[in-house]
Amino acid sequence: MLEAFIEGAILVFTPIALLLLVAGVLVGVLMGSIPGMTATMTVAVLVSFTFAMEPIEGMMLLLGIYGGALYAGSIPAIIIRTPGTPSAAATVFDGYPLAQRGEAGRAIGIATVASVIGGATSVVILAIFAPQVAQIALNFRSPEFFALAVFGLTIIASISGDSVVKGVISGLLGMLIATVGLDPVVGTPRFTFGTTALTAGFAFIAVMIGLFGVAEGLNYYRKGIKQNAVSQDISGTIPSWEDLRTISATSLGSGLVGSLIGAIPGAGGDMASFVTYNEAKRWISDGTPEFGDGNIRGIAAAESGNNGSTGGALIPTLTLGIPGDAVSAILIGALLVHGITPGPGMFESDASMVYGIFIGFFLVYLVILVVGFLGAHVWVRLISFPPRLLWPSIFLLCVVGSIALRGNPFDAWVMILAGIVGYVLLMQEYPLVPLVLGMILSPIAESNFRRSLQISDGSFAIFYTSPIAFTILILSALSLLYPFIQRQLTDS
Repeated sequence: MLEAFIEGAILVFTPIALLLLVAGVLVGVLMGSIPGMTATMTVAVLVSFTFAMEPIEGMMLLLGIYGGALYAGSIPAIIIRTPGTPSAAATVFDGYPLAQRGEAGRAIGIATVASVIGGATSVVILAIFAPQVAQIALNFRSPEFFALAVFGLTIIASISGDSVVKGVISGLLGMLIATVGLDPVVGTPRFTFGTTALTAGFAFIAVMIGLFGVAEGLNYYRKGIKQNAVSQDISGTIPSWEDLRTISATSLGSGLVGSLIGAIPGAGGDMASFVTYNEAKRWISDGTPEFGDGNIRGIAAAESGNNGSTGGALIPTLTLGIPGDAVSAILIGALLVHGITPGPGMFESDASMVYGIFIGFFLVYLVILVVGFLGAHVWVRLISFPPRLLWPSIFLLCVVGSIALRGNPFDAWVMILAGIVGYVLLMQEYPLVPLVLGMILSPIAESNFRRSLQISDGSFAIFYTSPIAFTILILSALSLLYPFIQRQLTDS
């Protein structure tokens, strides 16, 4: 372990890796500061730039973008009451009232510190628990991996927002897309319609770029592009010792809770931020002012929980190969491009890479602390950047990025088609994350299900005679039923 840690540190502490890490944070903050530019969209569009890099260098760039964009979503949430990313929505509740009182700088400073505490806490938890989880997962066989994939798919029911049915339909669409190509067991073509280009299936990266790049852009145009304006000067971004003392416990606790929520596949930063905000509001009764009226602990809870989800999301991603959120799904794709398969085997075959990710992600939050304080005035002004000039560039990058992986123009058409499908889903208020989960997890479930039956000569007993697989399947059933039970309790 110590040897892998040292090797990982050597990989990270090279000039090019550190430079890309800082560049990633800057790009992430730049994009996250502009309303509508989500962390997922930014990573999806720019992931193609990492294909020609060394694996650790590419991961430093993507992790920097990931952390920077999630943090910067709080800036427009505070200044103009418009979250830059969905996970910053809870920050609006107390951040905007502070800005209305002329304390926007103080609110941004609190958000910066809380984001760093939450993110750094999650990385420490990741480094402690991920190797332990991977060690357990090394004993998994096909039945256990099938059960785990099923559990990931049942999470769709709990992340579907107001309509479980729409979430399930979105997930089933992702599963259908994943069936195109060669059968994973016998290698016969499926749903290729005689088209050679489809024998390899739909390129996952191209689909992701379309869903989170083109679709988001088209939806943004549909809602109408408006120019945001910043009317106040930003000052006092470095928190006082009194403010730091006030938010310290809340930030640490919310970071821990956010990490746990982030470790649930599909939960994401938006769920983590709302849960931690609500829990802080419920447990802290001596707030002055009240939560929702400009309480700095409300900002701290939301931002620490939001950023705390990042390290948590990487736990199932690195240990089991199951994405914790949409961004980590793209990270899986980026690792696969470099011939690295996320999962328990990665901790043995690429241990230095794993520990390099731990170290690099921790450094990301240290860079965010510096960038957040020194560049607050710049990031605030980015809110006023004309979207009509930005989005055409984004669309161009989508086309280039979709072709870059395989050099196949067919992938550009796949990206455009995915963008149109994603746009239609967004118009009808269908969530996109379940589609991504379905596309990633259904091949894992299918291949391990069929291998399990081959091992057992067709007997389904292999799934309930394995204590781990049986337990996970029971949890899957509870996860599937939970939203319906919760709704019945709410209605009654």
